[in-house]
Amino acid sequence: MKKVLIALDYDSNSDHIAKIGYKFASGIGAKTILLHIIEDQQTYAPMLYDPIMGSAGGFNYNVIAGSTDSEGFLDAGKHYLEKIKHHLKDESIETLVKIGDASEEILVNAIHLKVDLIVMGTHSKKWLEKILMGSVAESVLDESEIPLLIIPAKKDK
Repeated sequence: MKKVLIALDYDSNSDHIAKIGYKFASGIGAKTILLHIIEDQQTYAPMLYDPIMGSAGGFNYNVIAGSTDSEGFLDAGKHYLEKIKHHLKDESIETLVKIGDASEEILVNAIHLKVDLIVMGTHSKKWLEKILMGSVAESVLDESEIPLLIIPAKKDK
């Protein structure tokens, strides 16, 4: 394995997913690529501040909520991935931010980048939420021919 793609969203468990994916990739000597997908921009408007990767005060969802165009969302996504890259202390990590359907973009970019493994988290959702909203991890799993490492990301109770 030479390339590992780690797909991250703005969830507070992303640090956990990034650390596990990075540890795996570096353990086998593979290049790490962090990917963030901007989906429906309306999704980000109601977000509240949530510290990510110990960056309390450094990354604020208000940056996203204040964005009114694709460029603002892309800049916020790039800033987010740079924070994670800095936290992992490896400047060789590649970052990539795309706009579109999350599962589709993960698959398209994984193929385009010729990655050997996709790492992503799955949110612990109740059965009704899964039926109504679907699951990006499930969709990628159903469609991917590339191996996946899926990390459960459970919400604190």
